Amino acid sequence: MMSRMFAYARVSTAEQTNSNQRQEIEAAGYAIAPQRFIEEHISGSVQAGQRPAFAKLLDRLESGDLLVVTKIDRIGRDSIDVQQTISQLKERGVRLVVLQLGNLDLTSPMGELVLKVMAAFADFERELIVERTLAGQARARAEGKHMGRPSKTTQEARDDILARLLAGESVSALAKHYKVSRGTIINIREQQRPTVATQPL
Repeated sequence: MMSRMFAYARVSTAEQTNSNQRQEIEAAGYAIAPQRFIEEHISGSVQAGQRPAFAKLLDRLESGDLLVVTKIDRIGRDSIDVQQTISQLKERGVRLVVLQLGNLDLTSPMGELVLKVMAAFADFERELIVERTLAGQARARAEGKHMGRPSKTTQEARDDILARLLAGESVSALAKHYKVSRGTIINIREQQRPTVATQPL
């Protein structure tokens, strides 16, 4: 049986058409029959298997078929999702060509090697981001900058809350007055212990 060629084009809901991807695939020399050119408007944050059009495409693909996409992010949300998709295709005997990688078949031995290298670089980049983030946080703390979410109350309000707690007002009454949660009032009180005695709730 002659192998069939399919193409999958995805754009996010913010974009309008898949025409650019269609043109890229045609320019690369792949003549895809209209009924085998699958288009989908869905966010790239959705896993491949949860995309309706792509899920139906997987059901149609058979051993010997060829699937063409323009970029690797068309077939997965992240490196793990991409690898799972490629594994599914390989198990079914379906070849996957990614134009972004020079028409490389990712189900081939060379394709698997390239994918592993890309995954390694992605992991390395994530580690660098974490390292830079931690270094930035440490620098900010050293400079006395506030970390985390901005406070819901001003310093003046916090001083007033402490004074009113000392005067015997309840946490609930103060939370209602300042339009914050009881947890916020309790946190302000706890930060000043043991100066402020426990007040009625």
